[in-house]
Amino acid sequence: MGFDFSDFANSYIRDLKQALDDISMESLESFWELVEMTRKEGGSVHFIGNGGSAATPSHSAGDWSKELSLRTIAHTDNISSFTAWANDNDYSNVFVGQLSTFVRTGDLVVAYTGSGNSPNVINGINFAKENGCRTVAVTGNYNNMAGGKIVSLVDVAIVVPTKSMERIEDIQLIINHIIKEAIKSHHGL
Repeated sequence: MGFDFSDFANSYIRDLKQALDDISMESLESFWELVEMTRKEGGSVHFIGNGGSAATPSHSAGDWSKELSLRTIAHTDNISSFTAWANDNDYSNVFVGQLSTFVRTGDLVVAYTGSGNSPNVINGINFAKENGCRTVAVTGNYNNMAGGKIVSLVDVAIVVPTKSMERIEDIQLIINHIIKEAIKSHHGL
């Protein structure tokens, strides 16, 4: 066949392990602190993202609301609302539209974007900031963009140190599991 699957898989795993080893523990802990603060104050967590980075919000909102009794909304899940905002307004404002209905001062908006440059995610973060929300971005070094534009807009940025969109998306879910499990452990849930 001319293709060495083992070499390919080992390379993928090596890059994934290296990226996990090199994640900023300070940024990860700051994310956890913001979730703890939001939870303590009775706020909600709003997840936004595109593509593979839209699946992580859906998965995480389910876990966090069930296991942490924390109000979480994945603004990627209501396809009728999502497509109505895209059709009637513009795709770049699908998250602004939804956040305008649901977000409250003191809430936490968490953005997932492999590149950090998705206009709809950036617009959602800007709207959240303008409305008194805390913000986090879980992004990556896709195409050497060092997390993209979003890094300078949020309170906490976690930049997954890999150029691979696939590894960035893998680690986005791992990060959410780390945060969820840390809260469960901290509170004996």
